Amino acid sequence: MGEIPAKATESEDPSGGARAGAAGASAQPPPPDALWQSSPPGSIYDHIKVASFSIGPDGLVDQWSLRAESVFGIPAERALGMDPIEVLVPADLRERGQRKMAEILDGREWTGVVPFRLTDPVDGGRGGTGLAEVYVMPTRAESGEKAAVCIVVDVRVLRRIETDLAASQAIFGQSPFGFLLIDADLRVRRANQRFASVFGGAPDEHRGRGVHDYLPRGEAERVSATLRRVLETGESITDMHVTGFVPDSEERRHWSVNLYRVHSGTGRPIGVAWLGTDITSRRAAAREAAAARRNLALLNEAGARIGNSLDLETTARELLDVVVPGFCDLATVDLYQGLLAGDQTPQGLADGSAELRRVAFASAVSGAPLAGTGTPVTVGAVHHYPFNSPCADALRTARPRIVPAEDGGLVQSTLAVPMVAHDTVVGLAQFSRTKGSEPFGDRDRALAVELAARAAVCIDNARLYRREHERALILQRSLLPPGDPVASGLDIACRYLPGNASTGRPSEVGGDWFDVIELPGHRTALVVGDVMGRGLRAAVAMGELRTAVRTLAQLDLEPAEVLSHLDEIARGLGTPGGIQQATRAARRPREADLSEVYLATCVYAVYDSVTRRCTFANAGHLPPVLVEPGEPALMLDVPPGLPLGVGGEPFEEVEVELPEGALLALYTDGLVESRDHPLDEGLQAFVGALTDPARPLEDVCDQVLNTLDSHHGEDDIALLMARVQGLPAESVGDWTLPREPRSVGRAREYARGQLLGWDLEPLVDTTELLVSELVTNALRYGEGEIRLRLLLDRTLVCEVWDSGLVQPRRRRARDTDEGGRGLQLVGLLSAAWGSRRTHRGKTVWFELPLPDGENGVADPAEALLSLF
Repeated sequence: MGEIPAKATESEDPSGGARAGAAGASAQPPPPDALWQSSPPGSIYDHIKVASFSIGPDGLVDQWSLRAESVFGIPAERALGMDPIEVLVPADLRERGQRKMAEILDGREWTGVVPFRLTDPVDGGRGGTGLAEVYVMPTRAESGEKAAVCIVVDVRVLRRIETDLAASQAIFGQSPFGFLLIDADLRVRRANQRFASVFGGAPDEHRGRGVHDYLPRGEAERVSATLRRVLETGESITDMHVTGFVPDSEERRHWSVNLYRVHSGTGRPIGVAWLGTDITSRRAAAREAAAARRNLALLNEAGARIGNSLDLETTARELLDVVVPGFCDLATVDLYQGLLAGDQTPQGLADGSAELRRVAFASAVSGAPLAGTGTPVTVGAVHHYPFNSPCADALRTARPRIVPAEDGGLVQSTLAVPMVAHDTVVGLAQFSRTKGSEPFGDRDRALAVELAARAAVCIDNARLYRREHERALILQRSLLPPGDPVASGLDIACRYLPGNASTGRPSEVGGDWFDVIELPGHRTALVVGDVMGRGLRAAVAMGELRTAVRTLAQLDLEPAEVLSHLDEIARGLGTPGGIQQATRAARRPREADLSEVYLATCVYAVYDSVTRRCTFANAGHLPPVLVEPGEPALMLDVPPGLPLGVGGEPFEEVEVELPEGALLALYTDGLVESRDHPLDEGLQAFVGALTDPARPLEDVCDQVLNTLDSHHGEDDIALLMARVQGLPAESVGDWTLPREPRSVGRAREYARGQLLGWDLEPLVDTTELLVSELVTNALRYGEGEIRLRLLLDRTLVCEVWDSGLVQPRRRRARDTDEGGRGLQLVGLLSAAWGSRRTHRGKTVWFELPLPDGENGVADPAEALLSLF
């Protein structure tokens, strides 16, 4: 009988024993260098479970392997000596089985499928029938007689293996994904066709390669570490992104890779399965989608953040705050210089070049000039762009241009984008990305144009606003008192700050105003007012009210009367025709629509330097603040009344005597009120700031503004401060005259004596003549006793009081008239004259300038001759 192959006998005993094969193995020793070792767990024989037994010359079983016990369920002690046909083959097939056995014992090999009957279950086996694939090999027994060795495999196990193998081949070979089987040494053991189609060659040509053969070094190290971790821990990896290049291509490719550990049938790890799919296009689409979302977010942010200010530089900075670093790494905004001055935008220089001033710069890196500039960015500097430069071309054509990057610089990509508003180029925005960032694409260019256009419209609006704002400021300032006001018996200091000057931010002009008006008798009107609202119309309304106040003040009306007239005027300002409608507004019903009028607040005070008494009237304004020497500051209790323009209520007057050296402060609400501080808190801060009224008034004003710097808001600030310096008693001459003709002569005597005492002899003759005329008129047309008063300050003022209410009226006398020339004479010889009502009658006055040694005094005789 032939020898039993050694491998067959080894497969019968997984533990390494080979009872039947030991002799055969010893009969034919291996080659000298051969290494014998047991098959590792998980070999193919563990999967197919090969069983073997041998049949002696008598057709009975003489050897029965342990695997045969497991397959057939018959222990060895029962199987030895049994007829396999009688025991294993069903009854209806036994005759045929006997014939086959005879042929086998006659020395024929045979392979076929044989049904067999399972007897008693052993080691988990089960009864019934099965199919076995049998391979019978003739052999000889020790006696030399013919025998046979049978190798048996359960057909069900073979079919299952075939099915699994076919499925594995289908998955591995037909998969649309790149499939690799990587062994424990991180070498490719098998690759499918899809993987080979990407990296070239046939699948078998990839055997033995490692990840370093496919990926750059850094990426290969990362992937190798991941493979080792999967092999060691058994934890699967899903959607790992790997980046590399395919052969003969510079295109960067991206893959999504899934990794899981592969085990043998016994559970021993034998490698890692790699399942990869190309996601380059998907990644590009994701980048496009992310860029679209980013661009949309930038546009939304630009809409929310650009244009919140009407300041050119602030608007430019708002654009850069949006784009850096979300869109680019550094950026600048350049504007035409004429634009900054409020003029129309020039279209470049005669030679085709352009000069623009840099107004804003932002950078996420340090020390990086924009491409093409060659020098670091300087805000405020004028940049000249030659005719052939991309920037000048962008300004001429109103189209974006790419600025070439400088060799060795940090910037790799720059977009020069013209800022176009209403078909007019107002400036240039440059966006740059440094090396390492993605260069600008078409989508980025479109976004840059949109961002620059939005900013350009806002900048153009800011330009128009700045121009109108400056014009309004010019108008507003032209309506304020020029220089430092001068008043008799008062030391005056004032401050006016527009809203943008007080906060550093641009704002519309307001309607705040103040005024110092000299009145007859060395009296002074102090006025502070505020038209509610902002803008040019409010400034114009303020100018009209200020003009009306000055006009009413010259009529020498009481403060309450002045405010009553102003109230009627204010109610006519909102109608077509403005102040000319004041008369008709006064006849309107009191419930007229307030939206048609301008509301204003105003405090009007008249100070008499002789008596040091001040009369206040208030129309909805903040109360005046008084600081007496040695006393804390306090707010005067002046009834506020209703604002001007509301109407319906009379205004009240309050008279206060001001001691020498007292400090009086009038102001608008912009000084003490803001969004962050309530009015009461601001008022207390203002009162608290007036701690040292004896200091020079200019210093007091500065101290107040510095102290209240955090309390005011965007509103204008008007501050008027006056320190009381009453007219000295020696500068006043006051006499009461009886109502009789000889009082005229006494009046002349009193005047002469007083003027000589003041060393004003050059004014004696003129004063005597005019005093005679006024006293004579009082005797002729007035009532009650007569009072004569001479006041000496910067001018000489003469006042004649009586109880009559009839105002003197100047008329032109005819040549034949004997009288009627007195007031004409007063008008010719005096610098000014007039009449005002008082609580007890009227006062007629005239004013003479003091002699300065150069101009002299008018000659009364010449004046008399001019009347005839």
